[in-house]
Amino acid sequence: MKFELIQLPYAADALEPVISKQTIEFHHGKHLQAYVNNLNNLIQGTKFEKADLETIVKESEGAIFNNAGQVLNHNLYFTQFSPKGSRKPSGKLAEAMDAIWGSFENFQKEFEAAGVSLFGSGWVWLSVDDKENLSITKESNAGNPITKGLKPLLTFDVWEHAYYLDYQNRRADQLKNLWTIVDWQVAASRY
Repeated sequence: MKFELIQLPYAADALEPVISKQTIEFHHGKHLQAYVNNLNNLIQGTKFEKADLETIVKESEGAIFNNAGQVLNHNLYFTQFSPKGSRKPSGKLAEAMDAIWGSFENFQKEFEAAGVSLFGSGWVWLSVDDKENLSITKESNAGNPITKGLKPLLTFDVWEHAYYLDYQNRRADQLKNLWTIVDWQVAASRY
């Protein structure tokens, strides 16, 4: 299977000022494109040549895992945003979040704290298990909760290339601002 760079569901400048057009062009157009190209080259002639992305992430290691994980993670990341999306979860997902964290605001604080405290580069995730229990997890580098049997619903990228052009070393500011462009209907559809 040949993987391709996902098309963004919005224009490159649509998420400004939270994520600038320049960051989108570098992050999506260069970083993600490189992961896609690397993955396609690495899987040639391997058992993963015809596998779907989730299978590769669950079953591979080393360079194949790193590139497949980054492709999957970025695909989830870029498709969860919208300049006009819902700003708070509703329905079943909101009820489940309130049951665990007491309020959406408490969830946000814990999620941001997880992202700020992740040493080095990686991802912070809202995931669900097969019993519909929600959890916040941190994954280093290309890690994805599917490797632990969880289903990812929402993720914030805490690799510096995701925010450095817009926020420099202010990871916490980037995490706080991302809430304004999350499309909770996308996260709820993954639930």
